[in-house]
Amino acid sequence: MNTNLKHWKEAATLILAAGHRLGADCLSARTPLGSSYGRSHLPHKSCFDYDVLLLKRSSKSGFMPNAYVFPGGMVDSSDFSSEWLDIFKSFRNLTNFGLRSVTQPLETRPPMFATDRLKLGSPIAGEVAFRICALRETFEESGVLLVVPKVEEKRLLKSIEDRCATDQVPHNNVSELCGSELAKWRALVNQNPSNFIRMCRELEVLPNIWALHEWGNWLTPTGRYGVTRFDTAFFICCLQEIPHTLHDEKEIVRFQWSTPSEVLQSYQARELWIAPPQFYELSRMCRLPLLYDIHNFSSQRATEGCEQWLPVVSLKDEHYISLLPGDKRYPLDTSGEAEVGASADPQLEDPQDDSALHRIVIVDPSTITLQITITPKYKHLLPVVEQTFPRDSKSQL
Repeated sequence: MNTNLKHWKEAATLILAAGHRLGADCLSARTPLGSSYGRSHLPHKSCFDYDVLLLKRSSKSGFMPNAYVFPGGMVDSSDFSSEWLDIFKSFRNLTNFGLRSVTQPLETRPPMFATDRLKLGSPIAGEVAFRICALRETFEESGVLLVVPKVEEKRLLKSIEDRCATDQVPHNNVSELCGSELAKWRALVNQNPSNFIRMCRELEVLPNIWALHEWGNWLTPTGRYGVTRFDTAFFICCLQEIPHTLHDEKEIVRFQWSTPSEVLQSYQARELWIAPPQFYELSRMCRLPLLYDIHNFSSQRATEGCEQWLPVVSLKDEHYISLLPGDKRYPLDTSGEAEVGASADPQLEDPQDDSALHRIVIVDPSTITLQITITPKYKHLLPVVEQTFPRDSKSQL
């Protein structure tokens, strides 16, 4: 945990996808959507054989009240505790406890991953600690506990060595604790995050950090969501089946498992609200409607690394334009302090224009469009770009 951060608090979030039976009326789900830069249509919900977990934040939340978000939250000092060395004792001789190495040069890695944590007093690398944070927060907020029993250590070590079992099929390492035992530990972890270490020790389990694949890194822009800003690592994990899920009745007031296209169309129909990062990432996932494909893509792509994204937001003709890295008008030096209106007067431009566009256009809280003509870095997915719905749209799922 980096207490020296000036502008943001470090955080981690988990895009959790879980399989369900494919709709009978889907004819072309096995063909990923085209990678053209033009407009396309969201796949129908029946094309997906997986759902994504979204949690509704309380109206009393200090950050994004009432928003539907992926599970996650702020890093705690215990996520970087040296006590994890004992929990992962069998993996201490492996780099980052056996996580796959990222080929991205250190000088271009997002600071939250590139920071030398030893200099900050922790022997736990950011690659590990942020995954622990995402797993802990997912357990706290939804009751989904992704762990590996210690009795499976030998099998896990071999699979890491062979890089087969952990990469070829979606995971099924969800805790099978009885409800009362799970509820007891969840309450304790909610009470004090350091109890997550105690739980792993007493139950003889390992946080399944190997099931989480690096997906992205979003930074909260200035002046959009209150005073608190977050530097957030996004991970993705695919499970074979939807696990038993609960909300925490505090920060989270409800949960739902839905396909990415269902969420986006519900958002456009003003049935729920999601923030631009969730909109962008769910639009990406619409490229791959099958669980096997999204799992295979995410596990292979993760070794490429990711780019740190600080949206630079400007108001133009009553539209908010959120510029992202790669856009021709994105400032060369944001220095972590890019203010609303600080960019070079971005215009609403024709997305057919072949100049470099990478932006989110926010017409109103429930109307977002993406303008993208760039090629994604680090072999990432290009979002499905959907036409703007009318303000009174009630799109049918």
